Amino acid sequence: MRKLSLIAAATSAVLLAACGSDSSNDTPKNVIFFLGDGMGMTTQTAARIYKVGEDGELTMDTLPETAFVRTYSNNAQVTDSAPSMAAYMTGVKMNNEVISMSAETSAFDATGKDYLSGTDSTCPASGNGSAVTTLLELAKSAGRSTGAVTTTRVTHATPAATYAHVCHRDGENTIAAQAVPGGAGYNSALGDGLDVLLGGGRQFFLPTAAGGKRTDGRDLTAEFVTKGYTYVANKTQFDAAAASSTKKLVGLFTSSHMSYDIDRDSSVEPSLAEMTGKAIDILAKNDKGFFLMVEGGRIDHALHETTAKKALQDTVAFDDAIKTAIDKMKLKDADLKNTLIVVTADHDHTLVLNGYAARTGKTTDANPGVLGLLKNYVTGALGADVDGNPFTIIGFGNGENRPATRTALTDAQVAAKTYHQEAAIPMGVGSETHGGTDVFLGAIGRGADKFTGVITNTEVFNLIRQSVGL
Repeated sequence: MRKLSLIAAATSAVLLAACGSDSSNDTPKNVIFFLGDGMGMTTQTAARIYKVGEDGELTMDTLPETAFVRTYSNNAQVTDSAPSMAAYMTGVKMNNEVISMSAETSAFDATGKDYLSGTDSTCPASGNGSAVTTLLELAKSAGRSTGAVTTTRVTHATPAATYAHVCHRDGENTIAAQAVPGGAGYNSALGDGLDVLLGGGRQFFLPTAAGGKRTDGRDLTAEFVTKGYTYVANKTQFDAAAASSTKKLVGLFTSSHMSYDIDRDSSVEPSLAEMTGKAIDILAKNDKGFFLMVEGGRIDHALHETTAKKALQDTVAFDDAIKTAIDKMKLKDADLKNTLIVVTADHDHTLVLNGYAARTGKTTDANPGVLGLLKNYVTGALGADVDGNPFTIIGFGNGENRPATRTALTDAQVAAKTYHQEAAIPMGVGSETHGGTDVFLGAIGRGADKFTGVITNTEVFNLIRQSVGL
């Protein structure tokens, strides 16, 4: 009997270890998952040079464990944000446009028509896949607090993949309804609901009569309040919502996406770092721990429109949020023994660093840096294309600015936030595409050493579960 007990105890210990558990079972276990939307490694490199120069470091550069992540989707070499983020959140490879559904789910019918009616989902009631469990839902079922923070609409693909299930990402009215406890269309897997939801996208929570896009007449912001949430719509209200007394917080600061960081009015919209800090303070009150997703979502949008300065500034703002999270968590969990912080991206873009540029150092008002015209590393003279015209260090594989002919450019022109860098392949306005290159992953804290080598985004899901016992 004694021998059997020892064997059982040993087996139990092995199982606990496999799940990332240890003797501190009563200690809160926390996960903060950072997602830079579209933040490929070239964008990350350019943002480093932009902010601190070639030999400087961003916070994400200092993370002790790193890996490369393969991002292809179930049906495409180049993914969109929906299946890539959903792969991180569910461990399932799914088709493009699909939000946290099983692998066979399609966003389109047999004729190629999407399953949408305006901003509502028209997914078939049966025969087109089923919901798959997300990390956020697992955390909620384990009694932990949960939150999603973004600079996009909170119903956009990346945040939606944490808490919603729909066959086409553009069904944002349907996605919004899944977040409201007890309402029609609510995702019951969220239990008593998300504890923090911060970002833009108010239009999908308000009826058309109130300037929103809901055709069902519902005011979801009011429904949140009746369920015990504090609702805030601007920076003043956000600041007034004390973390010590706020139990559940919803902040919708703009009708659509929040502003690019370079354009943000700090008296109207909180920064991503500020939203991250407040979310942590609210969620960390749970003695069982929490799961928080933070997205730097507008990096992607600036890259689609090939305005590099906006993209790099939003990447820096994303990095500031990472620093805020690490600093704040070290005050609560000094050695991060029970906190896992993961930083990655959902996909690449076509941004490239051209030619043999001399080192530029960081971008300042007096120095365009990596945003400027390419200067030869030997002579310092402007580089020239076959027509004798200077060109920028940053370019794009495809994009809207592909002039057949052009005159000379100046540093002042190309370093402006509204300048669209040139592209090799002409595309429509705002239609630069994602790229299929592997992306960076960095990790620190509990179980971070598990993240190594070249992995798929679905493996990240399993590594997080093992690290914090979900």
